[in-house]
Amino acid sequence: MKKILTTLLVAALACSPDASATNLGQAPHISTRDINNNAYNLSDHRGEVVVINFWATWCAPCIAELPVLNTMHVGYQAAGKPVSVIAISIDEARFASAVKAHVKSRGYKFTTLHDTDTEIVSRYAPSKAIPYTVIVDQEGNIVFSQLGYTPGVEDKYYTIIERLLND
Repeated sequence: MKKILTTLLVAALACSPDASATNLGQAPHISTRDINNNAYNLSDHRGEVVVINFWATWCAPCIAELPVLNTMHVGYQAAGKPVSVIAISIDEARFASAVKAHVKSRGYKFTTLHDTDTEIVSRYAPSKAIPYTVIVDQEGNIVFSQLGYTPGVEDKYYTIIERLLND
């Protein structure tokens, strides 16, 4: 029995995500317009750590995570650190005004993109399951990905971001 429990514990630890930054490949290119019709290119953010979050207005865990991501974005910007958060809504095109209203009414300061045809999310998360967050390092590599949101997961994000900033 002890051997089975030990094996299960080792397996669980091996499968659990940690807060390490591992190269998961080059981040797919993003070139589009934000919800305010400003051009956005991910490549313009080389030299920065970029947190990309895919979300939708109908997704309760997504809505719970957005204020946390805004606090992160505002904090790093105020500290003058090269970190930015990009929130990409996958709501259908007919909900464009709802996406913009949601972001504006809550005073979110991060850049918000609207992936109406789910082309961008498909390149990052083919299942299109959300919320889905990736952290991209200063060279444009995805070093972390997270499906889902539970309060406290942002601690993992901060650990990875700080490690990248201090490397």
